[in-house]
Amino acid sequence: MLKLPLVVYVLVAPVMMGVFLTALLTMDLHRFDATTIAAAAVAGALVAIPVAWIVSRKIATLR
Repeated sequence: MLKLPLVVYVLVAPVMMGVFLTALLTMDLHRFDATTIAAAAVAGALVAIPVAWIVSRKIATLR
């Protein structure tokens, strides 16, 4: 049963990372160094874990 959350994670993680990076770049922080961009990408990847889990549970109940 771990296959479905992993497949959903592969789809959700890049989207969440892109959302976090876009939000970072649209803020007027004047601090766009590599560590800030990497931290935003890691935060997006971490937020994608529960999102993928919830979406996969919703998909599993549709079957």
